[in-house]
Amino acid sequence: MTAPLMPKATAVWLVENTTLTFKQIADFCELHELEIQAIADGDIAYNILGVSPISNGQLSREEIERCEKDEKAALVATPLERNVKEKNAKAKKVLSPTQRAEKPNAILWILKNCPDVIDSQICKLIGTTKNTIASIREGTHSNMSNLRPINPMGVGLCSEKELEKAMLISQQQNVLRENKSKKKTVKKATKK
Repeated sequence: MTAPLMPKATAVWLVENTTLTFKQIADFCELHELEIQAIADGDIAYNILGVSPISNGQLSREEIERCEKDEKAALVATPLERNVKEKNAKAKKVLSPTQRAEKPNAILWILKNCPDVIDSQICKLIGTTKNTIASIREGTHSNMSNLRPINPMGVGLCSEKELEKAMLISQQQNVLRENKSKKKTVKKATKK
């Protein structure tokens, strides 16, 4: 199963509003059990607002009640949520308004944490334009003062495999560019 759209926010809501075990919440949100315990203790995610998986259509109230009664039961996402996840896995992703709004934040994260990734790979990875990337890189984006780096994997814009693949392709293209520039300098040196 794929984690909910905002796993930590969902975990915060489940910790605060249900009697589910840490393991049940961790399995559903694809987080570590100790991370759920830290959320419950208030050590992490104290500034994250909980997001209801019921209002998002990811879980039903009956499913939560069923799992509250049986500690060994695993939470199962609603059929609609499972179908959307399957379609997204097969086809190009259909993004929610929340995910679309997080694109500039995700671009900022990639620019800061993966500076080797070239713009064309960021475009493919996030689904954005080179103009948007350039405006964020230059600090001229219309919402620049409100942007904060957010991991694109955390908001469902890409997977870890896709990010690693983009980084690998970018590294290969950078090596090709370096080799071409070395050949040009060698040719210029031999002409003189």
